[in-house]
Amino acid sequence: MPAGAYIVKLALVAQSSQRMNSLYSSALMNASSDEAVTQDEIRAELARILASPEFKASPRRREMLIFLVDEMLAGRGGELKGYTIGTSVFGRGPDFDAQSDPVVRLEARRLRRDLASYYVSAGRADSLRISIPTGHYVPDIRRTADSDLPSKGEIGTGGSDISKTDPDPPATHIRRGVDYLGGKPVRRTAALVVAFALIAALGYMYFGRLPPGDSSESLPLRGPAVLVRPFNSHGDSSNIPILAAGISERLIADLNRFPGIRLYVPRANDDQTALADLIGAKEPDTTSFVLTGSVNAQGTGVRIGAQLVDVMSGRVIWAEQFDRQLEASSLLDLEADIATAIATAIGQPYGVIHTELTGRLPHGFKPEMPSYECVLRAYAYRRTFATELHAPILACLEASVKRDPEYADAWAMLGWLRMDAARFNLVAPEDMSLAYSRALEAASRAVALDGRNVLAFKALASINHYIGNYDESERIQRQALALNPNDPDTLAQLGWRLAVRGRFQEGIPYLHKAIERSVLPPGWYYHLIAIDHYMNGRYAQMLEAANKSATDNSSISWSLVAIAQGALGNDAAAREALAKMAVISPLLNRDPTAAYRRHQATEEIIQALVAGLSEAGWHRQAAQQ
Repeated sequence: MPAGAYIVKLALVAQSSQRMNSLYSSALMNASSDEAVTQDEIRAELARILASPEFKASPRRREMLIFLVDEMLAGRGGELKGYTIGTSVFGRGPDFDAQSDPVVRLEARRLRRDLASYYVSAGRADSLRISIPTGHYVPDIRRTADSDLPSKGEIGTGGSDISKTDPDPPATHIRRGVDYLGGKPVRRTAALVVAFALIAALGYMYFGRLPPGDSSESLPLRGPAVLVRPFNSHGDSSNIPILAAGISERLIADLNRFPGIRLYVPRANDDQTALADLIGAKEPDTTSFVLTGSVNAQGTGVRIGAQLVDVMSGRVIWAEQFDRQLEASSLLDLEADIATAIATAIGQPYGVIHTELTGRLPHGFKPEMPSYECVLRAYAYRRTFATELHAPILACLEASVKRDPEYADAWAMLGWLRMDAARFNLVAPEDMSLAYSRALEAASRAVALDGRNVLAFKALASINHYIGNYDESERIQRQALALNPNDPDTLAQLGWRLAVRGRFQEGIPYLHKAIERSVLPPGWYYHLIAIDHYMNGRYAQMLEAANKSATDNSSISWSLVAIAQGALGNDAAAREALAKMAVISPLLNRDPTAAYRRHQATEEIIQALVAGLSEAGWHRQAAQQ
């Protein structure tokens, strides 16, 4: 996982139980004092630990600590089992067996030592102590006196902590982000202060205070870097600053769902921090952006503005304004609506950022092209599936995973490119089975590397579709959609596969929703919409959709244009579209039945399209000569 995304992911896990309408306080009575320990105190202590250079835990163990504290405060401590931690923190799949895979037990032991080391050094004077008792995963929170702290001789000795086996009862499904904790509401403003203090502490720790040379578990920087500044607020209404803070919080969460984006937040007490400063670069990162925004009272309404600025040039590459009515009862819906719209516009695979960076790509392919550039070029290829781009991008991705074997995005794209070699007949017939097998292997590797990577799940779902595992493909694709409901590409792929298997009523709404949420949708988003119109006799609507799809200049798109023109009686236009189709894909011109069938379309769809081509002027014998 990219380092910046990891940082924000850590902060987001810590915030998950304190969404602005679902924060509740709980007074925890510790064993040594009658004085209550409040939720705010616990989160402040957690922030101090994470921000300290003396806390040597790896990124995964930091995430584990946040998850354990978060679940305990949410009242789900009884559900903290090895299975839930393995699947929620360490990216293991639903078949994870904590008994055979000891990752949770081993990392819990290391985390205990990390915490003990912190409390004999930087945390010696802390008023609270967070520990993970041996034999349990539920954190112990207590007020401390000097006598409570371990001596240096106890650190790293292991003792009973190593000899005992951590508990691992049968798997229990957990639901994160439950709305209740103890039954008493916490004031929203106080919760926000804690949430942003924790984010700021995490950003400060990662960007400015990592100990020199402590890079044994650092992750390579990949993909565009985005600094998200807190939205400014202007106006007399007390709801305005609350809304601004809520949008900022939700925006980070929504952006974090899109793979490949490195997210950053300003250091503590420094909302003017430049992204180049945060990443410690002497020169601005050429793939760096700053997202800013404001919330302004407008009578009984509110105007929310957002801008995305390119750090290198200072150019505003995207800006949008949203005018809404301001009602206290609908603040949560409003912040979700705005944050989702902004995150989707700039973060989706064919959104503002990827489109901007794709436009900057130099011509040609270098032998040692950076891994992220290979992935970015693969995104561009997947807009059109141009045959001439396949071989160099495939080679680029193969090289990327060799030099960067932990890069899940590269493995996911490699799975797609290997699949394309088979489905587009770019390998010999006898090698197709091997190509699909290697595609499945690459996509499965991507999921294993990052169990929350939407791109990896989409690739795995696509490959399963093309090898005929339709039910498994749908299951995996819906899993991808659950990880990021705002990704138009995920919506489109699910809709496309449902429709191509004849389930038009289920699939077409997904495709329309994907198009509505896309800045510049790829042509294939329209293919099944056009086919649905054709099979229902709506030829004018089919032509409109087919023309929109033809912006990708693919053979399938031109075949749909030809069918629509033929059905409308526009013979000359139909012949022109057929000619373009034949140049782009001799196979589709020679044997359209085989060409359509390779996409796993139903026989009803295939027969209808071939009949449509014939009506448009295509003749089998002439095409085969």
